[in-house]
Amino acid sequence: MSLLRCSLRAVGPTRDAGRISSQCFLRRSPPSRLSAAGLRGFISSSRSHSGSAASQSAPAPLHRSFFSSNRAEDAAANKSSLLSSLSTNNGNPPPDSPARKSTSDHHPTSSSPVSPTSESTQTELPHRRRKRLKDEAAASDTEAEHVIPPDASAQLSAFSSALPTTSPRRKMAAFLALCKPRLSVLVVLSASAAYGMYPISTLLALDPSMTPLPTLSTSTLTFLYLTAGTFLSSCCANTINMFLEPKYDALMSRTRNRPLVRGLVSRRGAVLFAIATAISGLGLLYFGTNPTVTALSAGNIVLYGFIYTPLKRIHVINTWVGAIVGGIPPLMGWVAAAGQTATTGHDTWRDMLFSTDSVGGWLLGGILFAWQFPHFNALSHTIREEYKRAGYKMLCWKNPAMNARVALRYSVLMFPISIGLWWVGVVGHGFLVSSSLANAWLVKEAYRFWKYQGGQGSARGLFWASIWQLPVLLVGGLVTKKGLWDGVWQQAFGPPEDLEDDEADYVYVDEEEEAAAAAAAAAAAPVVASTTPTQVTSRA
Repeated sequence: MSLLRCSLRAVGPTRDAGRISSQCFLRRSPPSRLSAAGLRGFISSSRSHSGSAASQSAPAPLHRSFFSSNRAEDAAANKSSLLSSLSTNNGNPPPDSPARKSTSDHHPTSSSPVSPTSESTQTELPHRRRKRLKDEAAASDTEAEHVIPPDASAQLSAFSSALPTTSPRRKMAAFLALCKPRLSVLVVLSASAAYGMYPISTLLALDPSMTPLPTLSTSTLTFLYLTAGTFLSSCCANTINMFLEPKYDALMSRTRNRPLVRGLVSRRGAVLFAIATAISGLGLLYFGTNPTVTALSAGNIVLYGFIYTPLKRIHVINTWVGAIVGGIPPLMGWVAAAGQTATTGHDTWRDMLFSTDSVGGWLLGGILFAWQFPHFNALSHTIREEYKRAGYKMLCWKNPAMNARVALRYSVLMFPISIGLWWVGVVGHGFLVSSSLANAWLVKEAYRFWKYQGGQGSARGLFWASIWQLPVLLVGGLVTKKGLWDGVWQQAFGPPEDLEDDEADYVYVDEEEEAAAAAAAAAAAPVVASTTPTQVTSRA
């Protein structure tokens, strides 16, 4: 007892006897004989004597919120849980009470784990939350840029593979997939638009004896020959393209479903199909239009199939070669229309391609040439890693900065080319308005593409701007063709008064009658000369 009194006297006042007794007991007892359960009960009894809450008998584990910078919120939550626990007479709160919810939120146990995402969201500061959401949106936007919908060839291949092996539709769909239908239709539309925009003098004069209203083509039969021959020639070029690179197409998600890659068409069948479409397409163009159009189509097949296709794995200049391929079809349509009004002796290829009347065809070809760069550069940027993996030498991964500059440069070039069509008299004043709006939209998206180097959705924006800009130019050129609406105006309101006054001042002379009169006068001149001396002699 003397030892216990000394301990009591040394530890502290008698009012904390429970705590003092436990300390004395710990000093006198060996550590190995004291169990953990007995120690917990002894300490909890001392806390009950000192007035502490029984619910806090075990120390709370450290939580992530302990280190959070938002300490005021955590302190308020802990204070509310403490008050609620004291109000229950030192008992455990019910499971659905706010105190239990607060405790389970801030002190998770192994039975009710809380995910790190929900914890970080609850304790996240507002500015950090905004930054996180912005980064997540940018990441999802970047992932969406690499998702390209399957092209028509892939869709037709999937449709063909789902059909029975003996079905004729299976083979038809597979061979149609070799043609790249969407690309071939675009080629046909560009040639048809140029054919319709050719300014024919009889249509511009609007002679009522020939036709009351102008038409968009000079001959329906020639137009059909042009469209069918151009489509078949494009099918031949695309088939050669697929025939030469099936093992590289298999490395890209955009082309891995093509018919030769999936084995829907044999290589021998593809060769025969290319030969058949080449013969039939060039034959229709030769007999239905003129030899110059046929030569342009044959040159385009060779340029796309045997020069552009292997050049893609050699040098980035392949993009410029492909742009030339895209610019030839409008020139074909223009020359096909020019052959309808060509006279004998003025129907050679030089007259068709290099006369003053051929400027409009070269300008339309220039529009398609310049359009290829913003369209393809934006498209290739979204799949640049696949081009790199397949070994294609493209600007999108070889030199991304130059890829963006080239797209912007040729987008700006659209302005002078469009104005040139109006300057040479192919289209009217309305084309200046429609083309300027479409070109301004394209330049705006190309500038964003150059500024952000394809990021922040600029590549996708430029791609869709190019998709809509080209139809606006082609359809706008057809609608605003020079003199197209003059016939409608004259039928509605009559010819202009100034034109009637000017026609009254003109004296119309028939050239044939004039030539016949001159010949008769020349024949009569020797007769007069021979009779004059006789008359003089008789008078003498």
